[in-house]
Amino acid sequence: MADPSLSLGVEEEYLLVDPETFDLVPAPDGLFDACADALGDQVTPEFLQCQLEVGTAVCADVAAVRDDLARLRGTVAAVADRFGVVPIAASTHPFAEWGRQVFTDRARYRDLEADLAGVARRMLICGMHVHVGVEDEDQRIDLLNQVSYFLPHLLALSASSPFWEGTETGLSCYRLTVFDNMPRTGLPPRLGSFAEYRRSVDTFVRCGVMEDATKLWWDLRPSDKYPTLEARICDVVPRIDDAVAIVAVIQSLFAMLHDLHQRNQRWRIYDRFLIDENRWRAQRYGVEGTMIDFGRGESAPFGALMEELVDLLRPHADALGCLPEVERALGIARDGSSATRQVAAYRAAMDGGADEGAALRAVVRDLAAEFTEGV
Repeated sequence: MADPSLSLGVEEEYLLVDPETFDLVPAPDGLFDACADALGDQVTPEFLQCQLEVGTAVCADVAAVRDDLARLRGTVAAVADRFGVVPIAASTHPFAEWGRQVFTDRARYRDLEADLAGVARRMLICGMHVHVGVEDEDQRIDLLNQVSYFLPHLLALSASSPFWEGTETGLSCYRLTVFDNMPRTGLPPRLGSFAEYRRSVDTFVRCGVMEDATKLWWDLRPSDKYPTLEARICDVVPRIDDAVAIVAVIQSLFAMLHDLHQRNQRWRIYDRFLIDENRWRAQRYGVEGTMIDFGRGESAPFGALMEELVDLLRPHADALGCLPEVERALGIARDGSSATRQVAAYRAAMDGGADEGAALRAVVRDLAAEFTEGV
């Protein structure tokens, strides 16, 4: 079996807001064409007219991911400014109402709405997807089974959706409460081989449940288009350096698990319902709570678990040239995710005498500033 390339590709979804009201707005006429003129097929419309998606080129390393994401974010911000709107990278808008949004008129999105009905109409959420190159099909499945253990850790680091329609939800990641209403979501099943995976996909296609494997919306899935595993658990991250840190953790995880394979070892596979508990804890508490260490059979603060994980990843991150980025994840665990900052900004504004609307607008103002921070 050849070593996986561990190449990277990152997709981010953004929201467009009015610079004065900070409410969501549909993309002005001509904005997508202007973005496409500058970025080609690296930018596309999304399900709602207030959204757009960017995707990096195939990148050999984390440094290349950062360079391309910086170019994409910088270009989108510059084009948006010309059209009088501002992009933000957060998985939910703090106060916008989903029922007031306008759908993008494309066949794919019309079909999705027809299939999913009211579930699709609530999809005012954004995410970050990270592809990792794993060329051998069965190794793709073997790694899928092992990486699933760490998906809650990635969710906690990335959490950026504590508000929904003007309400502080108490969750670090409200996005998943919306997304999990879709079919074929959540943690991936444990699979024995790529052939088993294809048989399951082919059964759904043959029965007319879905047209292809792109309609499997698991937290981690084999890509239907590329020889990659695609991590889909993450909220989109406002700060580019935090986004790149999470990408570095993902790539280093794959490298660590491949190294175990080379030594005829592997990460222990736990039942899905056990990992689901940590997924919920990440969704609820983010970096500020505890998760279960299943090896020890006890709960531990998330920060302590991240310190142990980074210790495991250090030699692999060093070999990949992304050790500083991986170590930045410790800062997220210590200082807080975007969800932490958003809630703190909201409460500080309220404590300072702002009304609820002004406090929520202050949160969006911070998100807008963070979009180009470090870009």
